Amino acid sequence: MENKPLISVVSPVYRAEKIVVELVKQLHENLRIITEDYEIILVNDASPDNSWEAIIAECEKDKRVKGIELSRNFGQHYAITAGLSYAKGEWVIVMDCDLQDRPDEIPNLYKKAQDGWDIVYARRVERQDTFFKRLSSTVFHNIYAYLSGMQTDKSIANFGIYNQKVIAEFNKMKETARSFPSLLEFVGFKRTIMDVKHSTRFEGKTSYSLTKLLHLATDVILSNSNKPLKLTVKLGFIISLLSFLLAIYNVLAHFMGIITIAGFTTTVFSIWFVGGLILFVLGIMGLYIGRIFDQVKERQLFIVRETLNI
Repeated sequence: MENKPLISVVSPVYRAEKIVVELVKQLHENLRIITEDYEIILVNDASPDNSWEAIIAECEKDKRVKGIELSRNFGQHYAITAGLSYAKGEWVIVMDCDLQDRPDEIPNLYKKAQDGWDIVYARRVERQDTFFKRLSSTVFHNIYAYLSGMQTDKSIANFGIYNQKVIAEFNKMKETARSFPSLLEFVGFKRTIMDVKHSTRFEGKTSYSLTKLLHLATDVILSNSNKPLKLTVKLGFIISLLSFLLAIYNVLAHFMGIITIAGFTTTVFSIWFVGGLILFVLGIMGLYIGRIFDQVKERQLFIVRETLNI
């Protein structure tokens, strides 16, 4: 019978060739406080640098370090999904590889989980991110909360500890639009929040550009809410009401002598305005249809090129 570790740590790796060694070192130091029975799963998301070579070196030093290399760059949340599909621990830690999520908080998270919680989220009390990242996070969470009707905490990301039964249910979900935190909201289970310290990035800079953030925001919102469709209905009603009121005004103005010559500008403006509104509504519908198209193809969420110590 396969021996299952007490703790699995899953960390997606991208542009982190100079971080991997320190990451594994700190994980060993802090996991040993809890147990010697653990595994560290590093998922290389087709990083363009030498991150995979760094992972290979760590896997050769200790069999508890496991490497997964994806066939191409799928994205952070797909890499997390890949790692979770291999995680065997009774408890699973998910954390970023840049050491902003501090390994020395893992014993605290584990201790909190022993109070009977299935999920313990790590809340970053003082975020050590750039102004752009904090601003983009605030905008994303505000828009997401409005469009989805769900309140989110911008100080909570992927970092946390999760019972294996939570991860087992997560692995059953095959949505092509992946967001680890939003999918966890669906599975339920007993959850709590614990404040943790947050560090600056160990080396380099974040790979999340504005384009990637917008793409992620679109995926998450469209996958978890139909409110944009409802808003287009409201917008259409408001435009129709304004058009009706404008028509009444024009009729009255004509009989009162205010308007003596029909305005060409008003006609053209109305046509362009209504045409733009129609294209906007069709665009929203197209985005949802596109998500349906992606889902019904039922392609793999990730493809593994190579594994080590698995």
